Parts: sequence; C-alpha cells; structure tokens
Amino acid sequence: MIHSVSPIGYVRSCFQEKFAIPRQPHLAPAARGVLELIAPFDQAQALEGLEQVSHVWLLFLFHQTLESQPRLRVRPPRLGGNRMVGVFATRSTHRPNGIGQSVVKLERIEPGRLWLSGIDLLDGTPVLDIKPYVPYADALPNAHNGMAEREPERISVEWDENARFQAYAVAQRLGEPLVELIEQCLSQDPRPAYQTPEPQRRYGTRFWDVDVRWHYPSPERIKVLEVIDAAPQR
Repeated sequence: MIHSVSPIGYVRSCFQEKFAIPRQPHLAPAARGVLELIAPFDQAQALEGLEQVSHVWLLFLFHQTLESQPRLRVRPPRLGGNRMVGVFATRSTHRPNGIGQSVVKLERIEPGRLWLSGIDLLDGTPVLDIKPYVPYADALPNAHNGMAEREPERISVEWDENARFQAYAVAQRLGEPLVELIEQCLSQDPRPAYQTPEPQRRYGTRFWDVDVRWHYPSPERIKVLEVIDAAPQR
C-alpha cells in the first residue's frame, strides 16, 4: 500500500547549505528560522492553543537526500563516518521515506508563521506535521543510547579580528546572533571525522546570506578567517 503526504509549510532557515548544520537540534540555540505555513494550515484555528507550548516536534522531509533505492546500512558521523550500522539505529538523513524529526523551541507565533530557534533544518525544508512537545512523556530520564550517550565534545573556535568585526557588522544588519551561530556550529567540527585537515585548506558555508570561511591551524582548533556579506548591494 502506498500513501502520499503533502507539506503543511516550509522552513526559512539560517542554514543555506548542508555543511555545518548541527547534527542534532538544540546544539546551536542561536540557529533560527521561520516555519511558513501554507493553506489551509495558515489559518488561525490550526494554531489555536499552541501559545501554551514552549517546544514543538517537526516532522519533515530531507528534501535534498531523497533516494529511490533504500539503504539498509549507513555510516553515521558520530561513529567517525567509516563504520556501518543499520539505518534504523541512526538518525541519518538517508531514510527509507526521507522523514526526519526535530524538537525545536517555539519563540513566537504570527498568523501563518512559527518563529523557531535551536533548529537543524536546511532552508526550504518541507514540513509534514507539527506536534507539541510533552515533557512528561517525551523526556525519559532512564533512556539510553550506547552510540550517543552525550553531546559531542566541542573544539576551540578562534577568530581573525577582522572576521569578528565583519561578523558583528553583518549581525547588526540581520538582527540575528550571527557570531554565536558561527561559534556554536563550528565548535561541533563539521568536517568528516575521518578527515585530518591540512592548515592551508579552507572550509566554508553560508549562514543566512553570509559566507563564512575558516581553517584548522591544528586538528583541535578552528580559526574563522572571513565573514563576507553576500547580500545584494542597494
């Protein structure tokens, strides 16, 4: 039996590229976005009562990794990217139906829009459903996961002084915590775990309309080199 689903809305996210997106929600509280609902779910009655909720579950599609052939085993980054395990033991983006889930903070509600933080969703992500987070049922103190018992260790993030100045200037234009976003995402070390970066190699990604470039002076340190405002000049 085949079932079809349709999005209820789309996320407008600070993450314009997959590289450097946190591998779980809430690892970067400064990561913000807006869920823009589409008809008929953009009507006020669909959101009635949601103002009593601090966090919501989003069910969504990994729209850039949808595959015609299912994978039974994957290589999760948490295990170094070179060890295979069953797909159902992971939260890999390579899902049988491309479905993901994230619990995010609900900052505020506007007609047809939910403002969110702590997100880990790419810009343009189709959302299939919204469910309220229920603390007594969803937070299980005795739960365990042998592959991911705790948050990954962070690495040091340093700044070129000019890059920091650029970041604060662009943050003011955006009205977003850009410096915090960069530090929170890069401190999780977005490079593949099996890769040992050379100091001369440059890495980059885009947050909002800002290009960020960095390198690794040593494997345990990141230095932000450039923050480039890519917004069209008026």
